[in-house]
Amino acid sequence: MDKMIARVPYGRGCMEAEVAPERFLGVFFAPVPEAAADQAAEVKRALDAPIGSPPLEELAKGRRNAVIIISDHTRPVPSRFLIPPMLERLRRFNPGIDITLLVATGCHRPSRREELVEKLGEEVVAHERIVMHDSRDDSAMVDAGLLPSGGRLRLNRVAMEADLLVSEGFIEPHFFAGFSGGRKSILPGVASRVTVLANHCAAFIADPKARTGSLDGNPIHRDMVYAAEKARLAFVLNVVINPEKKIVRAFAGAERPAHAAGCAFLGGVCRVKVPEADIVVTSNGGHPLDQNVYQTVKGMTAGEAACREGGVIVISSACGDGHGGEAFYKMLSGAASPKALLDEIAKVPSDKTQPDQWEAQILARILCRNRVIVVTRDCDHALLRSMGLLAASNLREALDMATALTSPDSKIAVIPDGVSTIPVVVKS
Repeated sequence: MDKMIARVPYGRGCMEAEVAPERFLGVFFAPVPEAAADQAAEVKRALDAPIGSPPLEELAKGRRNAVIIISDHTRPVPSRFLIPPMLERLRRFNPGIDITLLVATGCHRPSRREELVEKLGEEVVAHERIVMHDSRDDSAMVDAGLLPSGGRLRLNRVAMEADLLVSEGFIEPHFFAGFSGGRKSILPGVASRVTVLANHCAAFIADPKARTGSLDGNPIHRDMVYAAEKARLAFVLNVVINPEKKIVRAFAGAERPAHAAGCAFLGGVCRVKVPEADIVVTSNGGHPLDQNVYQTVKGMTAGEAACREGGVIVISSACGDGHGGEAFYKMLSGAASPKALLDEIAKVPSDKTQPDQWEAQILARILCRNRVIVVTRDCDHALLRSMGLLAASNLREALDMATALTSPDSKIAVIPDGVSTIPVVVKS
């Protein structure tokens, strides 16, 4: 029989290798959603028929001011299609309403002006009031009590003092919050660093419900929903986008039902049945998400879901920027073993959570169960090995290594994009 080809993204290109047919379980991927024929019209459709809420223009009546929480430079939200119609509707029946755009940086650096122009367009940046959230500026926060988890809830003063608080964003699978979008505009979007760290605590990350595509019973999601309610987030406009960052479907309305509708739609696209495999070949979706090891952990979780215990995850990821976080790197490289690191992190109380602790915890969890081979030509292999990972320069080399670690007849499944796929494992 002809050999099969395993092909996965790498940087701006791809890597591939032949696989014997008798070992090949198949290629498993979510179908690429077709972009809306008219992206602006799709946004208008959603705003015209909001879910569980009056239209935005009705909500704005009689309000002194409104705050729109917008995504920052790290999120590929097509804000040029979202913000102008939101501004227009807020002013439709209330032309004098005072509007502020609050950039949800979470714990990221501030967005630069040129990044805002690229996201919003020069017209919006030049004429609208834009405020940058700073999670480390305690004076800019308001105390809002305690989260269900017991962590302190401190949120941006601009958001908390708004007459009308609304947000934009996008929905994608998220490896511990279930899905992005909706309530994430508040936590972590405009939350204090203290609150974000408490929400990303060891106990929550260890919870089996804190996984990709999981919302029911997810303690991280529960905290986020509570934060959105305390902030009085009244209306959201969220979109699902395709790999070309074009709008597929828009969802508008009250936060909980509109976000739930978007997650249900995306979950129906992204959930893919995958047979449990001895070796799973995947990627972090190529550039720009495969720039470092920190980000690559996201793609590894798809491999973790589909690989049997003791099997091998092979992930193609350039990691040209290295580890991606000094604290993350030191936790992994300084650990006696992945199990020792997991045990150490498990003892950290929620109010003592360290930056990047959650990423180290997830990688250590994966390494306790599976060997991981990172396929890269752009990252120092010694650095990867110091973090408990294996390394290969090409996919053929990685598959040979994985075979040696399993068996000559081990079965191989290929999940080309581990970030956008939610594997639903089918055991034989």
